[in-house]
This record gives sequence, structure tokens and C-alpha cells, in this order.
Amino acid sequence: MANWLRCEGLMADKIRSHDWASTSLGPLHAWPDVLKTTVLLMLDSHFPKSIVWGPELITIYNDGFLPILGDKPEALGRPFSDVWEEVWDEIRPIADAAFAGHATYIENFPLVIQRTQVPEPAYFTFCYSPIRDPNGNVVGMLDTVTETTTTVLLSQRLAVLDAIATAVVNLTEPEGILAATMRLTAEYLKVTHCAYADMEPDEDAFFIRDNWTVPGTPSIVGAYRLSDFGEMAVSRLRAGQPLVINDRAKDLLPQAAATFAGMGIAATICLPLIKGGRLTALMAVHDQTPRLWTPFELGLLSEVTELSWAHIERARADSAVRDGLAELELLNTTLEQRVEERSARLLHTEAALRQSQKLEAIGQLTGGVAHDFNNLLTIIRASVDFLRTPNLSATRQARYMNAVSDTVDRASKLTSQLLAFSRRQPLNPQVFNVGERIRSIGEMLDALTGARIQVNVELPGQPCHIKADSSQFETALVNIALNARDAMEGHGQLVLRLEQGLALPSIRGHAGSSGKFIAVSLHDTGAGISARTLEHIFEPFFTTKEVGKGTGLGLSQVFGFAKQSGGDVDVSSVIGQGSVFTLYLPQVEVEAIIPTPGDVHEAASLTAAQGQYRVLVVEDNLEVGGFANQILQDLGYETAWAANAEEALLMIGPEAMAFDAVFSDVVMPGMTGVALAGELRRRRAQLPVILASGYSEELAEDGYSAFEFLAKPYSADQLARVLARVLGKD
Repeated sequence: MANWLRCEGLMADKIRSHDWASTSLGPLHAWPDVLKTTVLLMLDSHFPKSIVWGPELITIYNDGFLPILGDKPEALGRPFSDVWEEVWDEIRPIADAAFAGHATYIENFPLVIQRTQVPEPAYFTFCYSPIRDPNGNVVGMLDTVTETTTTVLLSQRLAVLDAIATAVVNLTEPEGILAATMRLTAEYLKVTHCAYADMEPDEDAFFIRDNWTVPGTPSIVGAYRLSDFGEMAVSRLRAGQPLVINDRAKDLLPQAAATFAGMGIAATICLPLIKGGRLTALMAVHDQTPRLWTPFELGLLSEVTELSWAHIERARADSAVRDGLAELELLNTTLEQRVEERSARLLHTEAALRQSQKLEAIGQLTGGVAHDFNNLLTIIRASVDFLRTPNLSATRQARYMNAVSDTVDRASKLTSQLLAFSRRQPLNPQVFNVGERIRSIGEMLDALTGARIQVNVELPGQPCHIKADSSQFETALVNIALNARDAMEGHGQLVLRLEQGLALPSIRGHAGSSGKFIAVSLHDTGAGISARTLEHIFEPFFTTKEVGKGTGLGLSQVFGFAKQSGGDVDVSSVIGQGSVFTLYLPQVEVEAIIPTPGDVHEAASLTAAQGQYRVLVVEDNLEVGGFANQILQDLGYETAWAANAEEALLMIGPEAMAFDAVFSDVVMPGMTGVALAGELRRRRAQLPVILASGYSEELAEDGYSAFEFLAKPYSADQLARVLARVLGKD
């Protein structure tokens, strides 16, 4: 017991002889091992009665109380208020409560004690318990004191580090990380300055590039030399050791003290960053008044500095990565530019090659097309010459007029084939029963192919429908059939077979489709097509016939029509056994059929009530515009003629009420006919608009489903019927 309890004189004997078993605490030897806990026993003046001690005398304490006493004088037998005079005002109410019989507990009570030369903060947990005699009277107080300094300071340190880590974790710039770190550190340590400096390569000059100061305190940002702060600063910091100054006047030589005084600093802790064996940076906290820095404060600043530098390195690494990515992006951009330039040169070369190919193709075309057009022009010119002959009989006049009309149709078909290959002709898609149309074509082919070629048509039991340009569909099948006829040299068998509900296969490297398609195949028993020829049969102007015997546009029309209709065309052939051409087109369900505008063959009056309707003609070509204007006037319409779309918009007015209908060309300089039609519909939604064109890339790409369309060349009869339909006269 003596090794941890300190008693004094008679009081010790009385305490040892006292019957502690009768107290609420039990015998002393039964107490738990509390060598690390301070035990303080204070007795009042009633115990022992033979000695007057005065209230709250310190009677017993163990070895654990010695560090708390520090440099205080011997405490045994002295009142607590004398020994701990500085905290007595806070302790007295607790002691009074214990002597009044009430146990009291205080956790993490702060004190400043001087265990070494430097006073430092400490924290304790107190438990005050009253001591009673056998009669239950309070005769003293037992105070157990547990030091919690380490726990409290550790919690505080973790809280500061966590606050700093939370503040900087998402920051990407070193300046932001430093600003947050210095502010939180300075606020916790209650210093006047917190600063960061970068060292120059000579490890002497440095620049404080950022600092935190309390309001009203001058900034210390600027350039300095380490040697001006004294030899101690140079040697310790270059060696990677902290520089701790409690009071510049006492700890430093006059010159170094003067340097600190010039910055308004009396006390400081400065920590170095050694990187690659060289002093590269400094982190410091300063105070304007002398201050005894504690080991805890030094340890905390060391951890904060390491944490700060770790995040700065992370930010710099991230910045380097971003810069690297930026350089890579710039490199990629440069490479892309080089690729684009090279691609542009390649495209220019390809364009030149295509131009030369076009010139070659034109040369190939010249024979066939010029031959065909010259034949057509010959018929037209001869017929017109005969029509000018006086006293021409009505029969011969009708024959020559029919010859001109038929020849114009043939010329129109030839240009249609040219446009079909280039996919520039506007299609007029309609939903129709493809089986019925094939049956009609089969009957027509009997006359086209001759009696020595047997034409068979094989159709499924159920009807199927497609949405396509019926005229182009018929032309495509006829073109294939005529090629088959020539391949069979007038003798053989041609089979037209229709299948439905098929998937579009991959053809010539183009991706197929899983949707429903119809397949119209034409099987001939001709000589077949060689593999070398098979690669070129759909190319423009390609033909194996002699010059003047064909244009090479028949199969190109088939290819262009199939592609523009959302399908494709395939061919297979075996030399000596014949060829199979298969046309694939998207199939539609019968429920999807939408009633189409009236067919051009619907009956309609070719005359209109005089002055009943006003029609605006928009045509930039003088001859065509004058001819169209004259046709409409002959049909009984009042007309006006605009040479371009801009003029037409002025003539029709802001609400488009000046005319009952508009008949416009599509291809015009400036605003196109399609754009004009859209603006007219915006001004007046129900205004009838008819577009006319023999060629339009815009129509080929976007279609004309929102407007009526009349293909050039058109007849007066066709124009009359379309106008009658849109004006509601039919």
C-alpha cells in the first residue's frame, strides 16, 4: 500500500487503523489497481476530531498524482484550495457537493501543467465520491482523477486532419489546397500567420507565395533569404528538422531576431520539405507574441504539412495528366488535320479520276444515246414538216401527231433511265398489289419478246403489296426482260416468279435487312453472263452491245429504282444455263395502304369556267413559262407568271389569297420550288400547290409527298387533270 499511497504522521496511522470495512468504499487493499489513476483523499475537520485540519485537506494521494502536481510544493495536509488555487473557483462547487453527500463526475477537464520546462495543456476526468463514517456522516471525499490528455488531443488532431482532407479532396489546384489547409490550421492553433514558401535551387532564397493571416494582420508574402534568419534556421531546415522559436528575443541572435521582427513575428514553427535530397519548400505557423509551442502542436503541424504536400503532389500529378491529355488531344487534332488534308488530296484525286471516267462514259454514251435521240428527233422533225403541208388529210394529220406524241414519250423514257441510275428522278410511290401488276406485265411481255420465247408467271396464292412508283416498277421489269430476250437470241423460256415475306440478303457487300421484302425474279435460259461482265452490268453506260444498239442504261435504271425504293437487285448466272435477276422491294401490309390521290387517268374536264380560277405560274425558263401560261389560258384559267420564287411571294401576298392555285417549277435560281411551296403552305395551309420537274436532287432526296407533282415533259391533258383534281373540279 505504501508504494502508491502517501500519508502523513498520525493521520496516516489513524487512516490505517480505521475500520474501512464499515465505509462505503471498502478496505483499501481491496481497491482495484489504479496505479495509472490519481487517487486523492480529502477529510473534513471532524476526522479525526483530535486534530483540527480545516475543510478539504489533502490527506492521501498515490504516485499517479505526482505528475499532475508538477512543480507545486508538497500537498499533503494542505487545503486543496491552496494547492490548486487557479482552478478552485471551478472545483469548489463540486467539492461542496461531495461533502454534502453527492457523488460528482467531470469528464475531460482542461488544465495547464508544467511537467517539463514548457507548460502544456492537459485534460482530466474527475470522480468525486463522499466518504461516510459508521453513522453515515460524510467525513471526507475521495477524488479519482484519470488523465485523458492523449485521448482528447488525438481526437482533436483527427478532427483537424479530417476537416482539412474533406476541404481539399476535390480541389485540383495547389493554390486552393494551400489556402484551405492554412486557414483550418491557423484557426485551430489560434496563430496570426500560416504560410507556404517555395525554395529556390540554391536552397537559400525562397518566396512565400501564399499565407493566411488574422484580420488586420499584414501579409508576409514576398521574397526572403534563409540565411537572414540565422545559422540555426539554415542548419535545421536543410537537415530536414523543424525550426521551433518560442520567443525571438530569447531564442535567436540579434540579426535573426531583427529579421523576424521585420515580419511582425515573435514565435514560429517552420517545417521543411526535403525532396530528392534538396530543401524544396517550407510550411510555417507564426504568432505575433511569444508562445511556448507544445509537442502536440509540433506533431499536429507535421501531420498537416505532410497531408497538405501529399494533396499538392496529387493535384500536380492530376494537372500533369490533364496537360498530357491536352497535348495528346492537340496531337490527335494535328493528326486529324493531316488526315483531313491527305483525305482532301485523295478526294481531289478521286474526283479527277471520276471526271476522267465520266468523260470516258460520255464517249461510250455518245454512240447509243445520240443514235437514239437522233432517231427520235428525226421522227419529230419529219412529222412536223408533214403537218405544215397544205391540204393535209385528217387521217395523215392524226398519224403524224400521234407519231410526235409517241416519240416524246420514248424520249421521256430515255431521260428517265438516265435519271434512275443517278437516283435523281423523283418517284411517285403508291401502294399496289404487286401480283396483279406482274400478271399484266407478263401478258405484255408476250408481245415484246416474240412468239419463240415462252413467258411463264408464277404467283403466290395470297396477294401481297408494295409501296413504290408503279411506272418505274414496270419499266424495271421490262428492262430486265428485254435483256433476257437479247441473251436468249429470241428463243427460250422466261419465268417471272413472285415470293413474299423474305429477308433482304447481303448483296455486293451491302448489309441486308430482317424486314419483310418481296422478291421478283426473272429466270432466262440464255447464254449466261461471264463473271467479269457480271461485275459491271449495273454500271452506267456499260453494255456489251455494238455502238448504236443500246445505251447501257436499262439495268442501271433497275439498280437506281431498287435502291431509291429501299430495296436492291441481285443477279446470278451460269454460263450456258442462263441468268436470274431478283428485284427486292419492301413489302407492306394491306392495313397500311393509304388511299392515294386520284390517278392521272381519272376523267376530268379539259376546260374551266371562264375566269372562275386564278393560277400563278412560276417558271424561270422563258419558253417553258410562256408555254405553260398559254396552256392554262387555253384551258380557261386566269393566269399570272412569275419568273422566280421571290417574285411569286410578292405577287401572292402575305396571306397567299391572290390566287386559287400555284403551278411551279422545282429547279430555279435562288429559292427552289420546294422551298416556295413550303412558304406558301405556311401562309395558307390549304393552298393547292403543283410542282413540276424533270430532274431535282432535292425531290430525289426528300420527296414531294406533301404536294402534287407533275413530271416533265407533261402534256396539256395531264396538267388539266391535275389542276382539276386539286381544285376539286373532278
